[in-house]
Amino acid sequence: MKQLLKKGLVLVAAALSLGHQAKADKGMWLLNELTKENIAQMKELGFRLPIDSLYSLDKPSVANSVVIFGRGCTGVTVSDKGLVFTNHHCGFDAIQSQSSVDHDYLRDGFVSQSFQEELPIPGLTISYLSSIRDVTKEILAKVKKPKDEIDRLSQIRKICEDMEKAESARLKSQHKLSIIRPYYANNKYYLITYDVFSDVRLVFAPPGSVGKFGGDTDNWMWPRHTGDFSVFRVYAGKDNQPADYSKDNVPYTPKYHATVSTEGYEKGDYAMTIGFPGSTSRYIPSFAVENRMKDQNEPRIEVRGIKQDIWRAAMNADQATRIKYASKYARSSNYWKNSIGMNKALVKLGVLDQKRAEEASFEEWVAASGKKAQAYKGILKEMEGAYKKLGAIERQSMYLREALIGGTEVVSAARGMDDPATIKKLAGKTKEELAKSLDKFYKDYVPALDQQVLPAMLDIVRQRVDAKRVAPIFDVIDKEYGGNTKAYADALFAKSVIPYKDKLIATLHQPNALEILSKDPAVQLSNEVWAIYTGFSAELKPLYEPIDRGNRLYFAGRQEQNPSKPMPSDANSTMRMSYGTIKGYSPADAVEYDYFTTSRGILEKNNPESTEFNVFPSFLDLIKKGDWGRWADKKDGKLHVAFISTNDITGGNSGSPMFDKNGRVFGLAFDGNWEAMSGDIEFEPNLQRTIGVDIRYVLFTIDKWGKCPRLIEELSLR
Repeated sequence: MKQLLKKGLVLVAAALSLGHQAKADKGMWLLNELTKENIAQMKELGFRLPIDSLYSLDKPSVANSVVIFGRGCTGVTVSDKGLVFTNHHCGFDAIQSQSSVDHDYLRDGFVSQSFQEELPIPGLTISYLSSIRDVTKEILAKVKKPKDEIDRLSQIRKICEDMEKAESARLKSQHKLSIIRPYYANNKYYLITYDVFSDVRLVFAPPGSVGKFGGDTDNWMWPRHTGDFSVFRVYAGKDNQPADYSKDNVPYTPKYHATVSTEGYEKGDYAMTIGFPGSTSRYIPSFAVENRMKDQNEPRIEVRGIKQDIWRAAMNADQATRIKYASKYARSSNYWKNSIGMNKALVKLGVLDQKRAEEASFEEWVAASGKKAQAYKGILKEMEGAYKKLGAIERQSMYLREALIGGTEVVSAARGMDDPATIKKLAGKTKEELAKSLDKFYKDYVPALDQQVLPAMLDIVRQRVDAKRVAPIFDVIDKEYGGNTKAYADALFAKSVIPYKDKLIATLHQPNALEILSKDPAVQLSNEVWAIYTGFSAELKPLYEPIDRGNRLYFAGRQEQNPSKPMPSDANSTMRMSYGTIKGYSPADAVEYDYFTTSRGILEKNNPESTEFNVFPSFLDLIKKGDWGRWADKKDGKLHVAFISTNDITGGNSGSPMFDKNGRVFGLAFDGNWEAMSGDIEFEPNLQRTIGVDIRYVLFTIDKWGKCPRLIEELSLR
């Protein structure tokens, strides 16, 4: 096994020695592994900076300005006072957390005219990459004769945890985060350290009808007219180091802040993104793709569609409910529509046929290579068998998880509420302390709405999951409520204390709280749901061994088969860059999309009767007036809103700065296009595009609508 591991590392090294045929518009590249071929291709496309001005952890560089925003987005530092630009949808949770019926920042936007007016956001962090070190040899040297792939990965996971703890102890700072991430299908490992800033404040947000213009209808679509941006600031202690929130903290002075370009762009211009893409699966076989489509995406699409219809009706009927559920709805619908688009694109682009052709070629190579490829013999057949077994179980597990764990909120809220240790801990708090600790959930929870969702979720579980598996849930419903899920839900919400914060607090202070909560119908339902789900997980676990091992060997084997073929490591929420060009595309015959949009499209789409296209009145007046000032395009005199490029991105890249040939920010990436939603599995360079908001539209909104010159003056404009 160790010989095989060493062999895998040699193959990874070969993967990094890319031939010149590497395409500029395909690949999320690790900046610390850029090759001469990568750099030559970037230069050929127009990139002008020395490579150490692009990326260096030892001296100021463009990459130093790029941050992890929150837990799943990217942002860019654009001033020497810690000002950070990201997407509106990335800042959505923070904006929502400060909103109320009286101060509806989601609807009306937010403008701070001084440092004192900037709003602290509890729980929000911004992280800067501090160091990255290859620890592959250290980790693999500690692996001891694994029984199988699960044991191998289990050992590695424990080794990584121990190394992370040791590094944290060495650094002696709660504001340093050290994590180890796998690369190249678990053949390589890096120890990465971040400086984590926890004093982050909201500075500016456009009206929701600007930042979320087009809503679900335009999501993942081109042409686009969304001003998807928001502005935050990083604060530090007086020593310029990360610190917990304090009124005495000061704006952070970063190692490097990005210059902002108002020069504009033309077709064919160089475009580059740097960000923290979440997850791709570019090297999985065809049967894994089928599993994603049928057993993961289909349940997600069906269940979330039902839930979101119920949520949306309630949100449209009541402003307070809209504010409470805006962020939850956005998170749910984003991945829901992504799953729909992915399934359609995978079929339309023939990705399964491409994968099958790759597999046939691989099998021929293995058969022809004899002993040289012995390690790869039979791995595809073994994985295929595992996926067939896994699929039947995972599909039902997904329905249960999406409907009763992720669909109705009361099930998750009730989890563990009959655990003696949990009850003891909660009961020891005062009413005020309890209220504060529970507010994270109850602040944005509407029991009456969840009461509507529960029967719908139960109904879909009854239809899609084997009756024997979910019998503990439905035996009660059938015997006591005649199978009527609505009657059951009504009774649960009438009898349970879980949906109501005040009732739960009062119960927790009863001497027999544990006994009461153990009999609570929401707690009982939660226990039944989680027991069934845990059973699914136990059945699935042994099936992952041949899949994990197969994926690792399939990657290594394909690289040995084609050593000059570019195979950048799949995304894993660590810093990557992508380089390409500004370019339109043709999604169908007789249809040609240009590479930018203008404010004209906002007027064309504006609809006062729509919840998605009704532009905020004061902003609409500005667009109608047409006074773009210095933010107009220098060639056509128009206000450009969004543009597209051939960059390769995925979830997590939201908010990624889009840099020009001189390393200046000229846009913020916020979406991909509908025709190529298969991109996480297979990149299609002729169709796949990154959608970015034009930085001049951002500045126009700050300047003309927000009337906030102080922020413009902070920027280094070129």
